[in-house]
Amino acid sequence: MKPLKADLMILFITLCWGSSYLLMKIGLDTLGAFNLIALRFGLAFILAGAIFIRRLRQVNVKTIRYAMLLGFILFIMFTALTFGLKTTTTSNAGFLVSLTVVFVPLIHTFLFKKKLENKVIICIILALAGIALLTIQLPFRFRIGDLFCITAALCYALHINIVSTAAQKVDTLNLGILQLGFTGLYAFVSSLLFETSLWPSTTNSWMAVLVLSILCTAVGFIFQTIAQKYTTATRTGLVFSLEPVFAALAGFWFAHEFMNINQYWGAALVFLSVILSSINVKTRGHSSIKNSPVSLDTYTPEFK
Repeated sequence: MKPLKADLMILFITLCWGSSYLLMKIGLDTLGAFNLIALRFGLAFILAGAIFIRRLRQVNVKTIRYAMLLGFILFIMFTALTFGLKTTTTSNAGFLVSLTVVFVPLIHTFLFKKKLENKVIICIILALAGIALLTIQLPFRFRIGDLFCITAALCYALHINIVSTAAQKVDTLNLGILQLGFTGLYAFVSSLLFETSLWPSTTNSWMAVLVLSILCTAVGFIFQTIAQKYTTATRTGLVFSLEPVFAALAGFWFAHEFMNINQYWGAALVFLSVILSSINVKTRGHSSIKNSPVSLDTYTPEFK
């Protein structure tokens, strides 16, 4: 697969996840946080597992270990995000979760001892400025929910970096499916311990859970795992910075929410940062950034 195709797959995933905030809000009207996560990931695992049952028979121990770790990180991430949305404003949450675009290259730099390239730094600054214009509404107040959202951003940045490592070592399809199962399992156990397990009680809740499970979770996380084998963790984070843009578009089309002039400028800056990240800048006859995962992931630590 060419890097451009991988980036387009991640762009499609980002579009799906941009609409997931609205669907999560609908689902949380009748379900507890752990209950919703368990249903979302459990149904996604059952569906994907049934379709690719023959492929799953070839799973090995290394894949299971990576899947257990990635599933736990996703569970912590979605738990933090859910509680964060309950205790802070949507604007604060949207901006803080989007800090993933900063955390991805920082974690990558720490893990692989790589220096950030100037173009990457410029793209991150543009993306942050755009996200701020798109999501922040003054006065900006720091709440306990903001800490949950920052935790979610850190967890997802860590997830992206570990997927980039694992994708070079194990079957990406099996990894993408199994991580869904482990995430659902962790959430199901937590639901039994801390909540009263329920099924969705309204048609809207069922529709929200099914779309979250099939499109945003089964398709989204499996596509991400496969695509990251052919692109870099940093570029993945930059493409994911488009999520608040697609969230705003979903709000416009389905909830009749309108954007102001600052938000339009913010969306434009985020788009610009993603476009710049995919352009090769040539110096001395060579490209300064290679469209290969090896360019930023030449060393991949073994997970034991």
